[in-house]
Amino acid sequence: MISNVNRLSLAVGMVIATLVGQAAAAPAPSENATINLIRLLVEQGILKQDKADALIAQAQNEAAQAKQAAASTAVAAGPVAAPGDVRVQYVPAAVRDQIRDQVKAEVMATAKQENWAAPNTFPDWASRISFDGDIRLRDESRYYSGSNSNEIVDFARLNNNGPYDVNPNSSTALPPLLNTREDRTNLFRLRARLGMKAEISPEWTAGIRIGTGSDNNPVSTTQNLGGGFAKKDIWLDQGYLTWKPSDELTLTGGRFGNPFMSTDMLYSNDLNFDGVAAIFDHKLNRDWGVFGTVGAFPVDYTSDTTTSNGFDKEESDNKWLYGAQVGAKWAINSNNRLKGALAYYRFEDIQGQRSSPCEPWAGAPGCDSDGTRAAFMQKGNSVFLLRDITPNPLNPTTTPQPQFVGLASEFNLLDLNLVWDADLPADFKLRSQGNYIHNLGYDEGDMRKRSAGQLVNNLDSSGNIESGANAWMVQFTLGNALDLKKQGDWNLFAGYKYIQPDALPDGFNDSSFHLGGTNAKGYILGGNYGLAKNVYATGRWMSTEAVYGAPFDIDVLQLEINTRF
Repeated sequence: MISNVNRLSLAVGMVIATLVGQAAAAPAPSENATINLIRLLVEQGILKQDKADALIAQAQNEAAQAKQAAASTAVAAGPVAAPGDVRVQYVPAAVRDQIRDQVKAEVMATAKQENWAAPNTFPDWASRISFDGDIRLRDESRYYSGSNSNEIVDFARLNNNGPYDVNPNSSTALPPLLNTREDRTNLFRLRARLGMKAEISPEWTAGIRIGTGSDNNPVSTTQNLGGGFAKKDIWLDQGYLTWKPSDELTLTGGRFGNPFMSTDMLYSNDLNFDGVAAIFDHKLNRDWGVFGTVGAFPVDYTSDTTTSNGFDKEESDNKWLYGAQVGAKWAINSNNRLKGALAYYRFEDIQGQRSSPCEPWAGAPGCDSDGTRAAFMQKGNSVFLLRDITPNPLNPTTTPQPQFVGLASEFNLLDLNLVWDADLPADFKLRSQGNYIHNLGYDEGDMRKRSAGQLVNNLDSSGNIESGANAWMVQFTLGNALDLKKQGDWNLFAGYKYIQPDALPDGFNDSSFHLGGTNAKGYILGGNYGLAKNVYATGRWMSTEAVYGAPFDIDVLQLEINTRF
């Protein structure tokens, strides 16, 4: 039995031999060679009988006409060809074209039906889905100064595990404290992410990405290994729907990557945004382009059941982030490119509120401002005690004071970013990057009023606020490649950051520099080297200290192998 592939080869070979009119080694074809060919194609299942009959009729008619024309030509031309000459059967052009088209159509139809002409193809939906991902292996060591204060409260854990009784007369337990003196070396850590994108239509795209993570914090998908070889958690890292009505406008909703031009001083590189965003990008001419982003992002919702065992529920006090950014790109010349953007971010109702007088010691399930505490914190922001607890008149000095803390400052940020890429001689490339942030919402008078005198950190010995509204960073990257893609690519980088306590919310920035948060300053040194295509090694050293308050110095060493696919 002839295979499908052999059938195709035989049919195509026969058609080519006939159509181009080449002579074969066999005796000269008879006058009905074309008809014989058509019948053979029918026997092989290449042509259907009804279509073959039409071709045979047309071939006979045109062959008769050609024979008559040939006879007339022979009379006019003179002697007949000598013995031994090869005579080639004439096939009319119309018949050749019809045979070609019919054979092609029949063969392709059979190939698609039986899936043998292209065995590696997939259904249409599969061609519209793509996957990408990355894996990072990291060895991290943290070194603390022996002169650090060992009385720095971990307010993030206090809120998560609290409330904590702050009355020393009724509580003998210490509040949760940060580790500030004991080194942690050779922490083996993993980040693994896998994403899928589906092109629903030319204008619509859906995406999903899963990732690792030691917990559900928003700023890191890094997973600590160990733990008795226990299995690791997988989280929904992204899930979004994108509509692109034109080449210049993109609208995205769901959970997606950072849509703004920013640095990790404000938003961690692992941070994803929940909400909606519109991104505009327009090229003015060969050298200039403009871009912009606007978005609305819910940070936290008031629970419908808070307090769960109380008759009175808390009023809705949802927290939002609203952002708007405009920027420009300028190709100064063939060797220099400049990109800059100015953004405004308004964090609506993220600050805490002092509660109405409440009596948790008498069985009250909570106080009416408990929901205003931050959903996630790292460290550095000024905080105050949220609850206004009425003392028990029978035991006023020993009345328990179980407390949560809230952010003392409002956060309305101006964010300026500049990036200058330069191509240097000897194939060197230099990137110079600067970022300045100012919190327009910072006001010490409002902070004291909001906290009702219950600020618990960022105070000097006289009770004055030690904080500020500014943050800035500079960083330089030099090498033969700024974005490593192949073996032998390399670069070195150096930078400095200075972040005052209330310049920005401490819950969303890089979790490595000073181990996250604000009230930190220090430098960063490191380098990258390409080991293979899409595989590179990174070494990074960060040396930081507190801007204000008690001594708190942290050095972090990170050694990594990064891959992407």
